[in-house]
Amino acid sequence: MRRKLPSLLATGRSRGGIEVRQFMRQRESVVFTLMFPVLLLLIFGSVFKMNIVPGVTFSQYFVAGMIASGLVNSGFQGLAIAIPMERDDGTLKRLRGTPMPAMAYFIGKAILVVLSTVAQIIMLLLIGVLLFHVKLPINANHWLVLLWVTTLGSAVSTLLGIAFSSIPRSGRGASAVVTPIVLVLQFTSGVFFVFNQLPTWMQYTASIFPLRWMTQGMRSVFLPESFSAHEVGHSWELGKIALILGIWLIIGVVLALKTFRWERSR
Repeated sequence: MRRKLPSLLATGRSRGGIEVRQFMRQRESVVFTLMFPVLLLLIFGSVFKMNIVPGVTFSQYFVAGMIASGLVNSGFQGLAIAIPMERDDGTLKRLRGTPMPAMAYFIGKAILVVLSTVAQIIMLLLIGVLLFHVKLPINANHWLVLLWVTTLGSAVSTLLGIAFSSIPRSGRGASAVVTPIVLVLQFTSGVFFVFNQLPTWMQYTASIFPLRWMTQGMRSVFLPESFSAHEVGHSWELGKIALILGIWLIIGVVLALKTFRWERSR
């Protein structure tokens, strides 16, 4: 009697456990993905202690931006670097030759992204509250916004990371291709600087990409309602944020399906 294969979800969960264990064994990845945002908060929060506007400290603003940036770090950057390396060393080719459904591999990656994202958010909030007096939201609606922006942003970043993983020619050069893109997006999307103080052309360019909208969504959670008047649209535009992230989610699905490769191109 033939043994029944595990379900897709069970295989995906098992693959997710393997992904997490492999990630934790790579100290460089753990430090860069999980600790680097915390280190930036410690540095910037210690140096810039002024108020951006009355009642809003730089640390309060920066925590919102770093949480949004963490979605891109864990999803887009992490996968766009890790997958080419796995393609180079033959991991993907070997997995493709097993009975494991292809989707289980991506479920495993998604589990890793979700867990690392949650860990980042918790660490940033703990450091922000304990060292820089960051105020947590007290309104349940704000926590709900945090949930759906995190969910949509993480899904978009994961899909775009999978799609972009086909761009680097090798795993060794993936970091050199991906990291500058992420840094440019961070500097132009309101992570390090107040978004409405950036040049107009930079605001328009950043508005094409999802990180700009993730940061605005996170600001609506952690900054007072009065700060919405300082946004480009003079409001939080939560409906617009959901729409744009939803569009990028569809784009990510299409690109991931069209571009992902299990083996190196020759």
